Amino acid sequence: MLTSFSKSKKVAKQLPKSSKSTDFKSYMSKQHSMGFRAYQSCENDDMEWRNQITECPVYHPSTLEFQDPLRYIQNIAPQASKYGVCKIVPPMISSVPTGVVIKNEKPGFRFIPKLQPLRVAKWTKNDKNTFFISNKSYTLNDFEVMANRVCASKYCLSGCLPSAYIEREFWREMTSGKKGTVEYGVNVEGSAFSSCSDDHLANSNWNLKKLPRLPRSALRLVEKAVPGVTDPMLYIGMLFSMFAWHVEDSYLYSINYHHCGAPKTRYGVPSSAANEFEKVIQHHVYATENLSTENLSTDGPNGAFEMLAEKTTMFPPKILLQNHVPVYKVVQLPGEFVITFPRAYHAGFSHDKELSDCYCGRSCLLSIRVNLPKMKIVAKKFGEQKQPGVNRHHKHHNGLGWVEYTDSKT
Repeated sequence: MLTSFSKSKKVAKQLPKSSKSTDFKSYMSKQHSMGFRAYQSCENDDMEWRNQITECPVYHPSTLEFQDPLRYIQNIAPQASKYGVCKIVPPMISSVPTGVVIKNEKPGFRFIPKLQPLRVAKWTKNDKNTFFISNKSYTLNDFEVMANRVCASKYCLSGCLPSAYIEREFWREMTSGKKGTVEYGVNVEGSAFSSCSDDHLANSNWNLKKLPRLPRSALRLVEKAVPGVTDPMLYIGMLFSMFAWHVEDSYLYSINYHHCGAPKTRYGVPSSAANEFEKVIQHHVYATENLSTENLSTDGPNGAFEMLAEKTTMFPPKILLQNHVPVYKVVQLPGEFVITFPRAYHAGFSHDKELSDCYCGRSCLLSIRVNLPKMKIVAKKFGEQKQPGVNRHHKHHNGLGWVEYTDSKT
């Protein structure tokens, strides 16, 4: 039995029927023929839609339940997967500071972040978002100094800003039409879990360096190390660093542990609404203007899927609410895990400087039951993608079929 489960008591609602809601419906109707446009002024959006997003479940496993992560996630999946994402608060914390781990176990650690435009694109042939690789290499301390300076320049002090306020500020920045950028260290190989024998969390099976090789995990059969699949990656953010709307490759699960820093806001759409999500994006974000390039197209059987796979499409959840697509929210604090379920579209942003251990992008399979005929369809869909990077480790997915090895009855 699960010891503790909580979620917001708010009921998912449609946007209130007010003059502003009516104005937005009229606005979206006009934009349907020429693609999504960034809001022209923050004054046109009071951001009340943020209060219409229901929070996802939060679980508090006991010490005994926490011993087997795969079994625990399998137990909560029937309930939690209805939200696309869920949060797990462990009964223990790491006893070794993240900075000490990086200093002692990763001497000379540096990373090159990506530059992200802080705006909502119009998504025409001449106006798409692209995340560029920065020309600067950072140490963790250098990045922290830069991130503190940026946050302090906006809000006088860095850190300690209320989550609701930061969420409002993020979407105001994104829809203001300005041309600022932020930096985000993504897919940085390595982990910040300690190797110290006295660190209870690091010595548990929830250590993401250990989890893929657990006896009940199919990933233990992958002989070669695959970053993001058999080994975790680091994600290092600053104020408004973002991860755009996407699903994990081959519809795998993902797990993220927030080591230190400011909170992160995450949005999730359950797999049951994935088709509706893609249709809304195709018709209300990418819309009718052909975005076809040499490698990508929003036309054809996959519609918006290929463009979303670039992981650069960011837009307010308000569009989903307006089109009756269920979307949920979670604020992840340091010391907490977030699970993303198969085919759950998700996105989010950092409130300030932060560092996470994560299986994202090439994601972590958590060995929950897989329907093999359905997996063949999934493999074919991802195999049809032409862009490199998304598909470079796909042969591992196909080769295993990602079956579950478990002692439970099926």
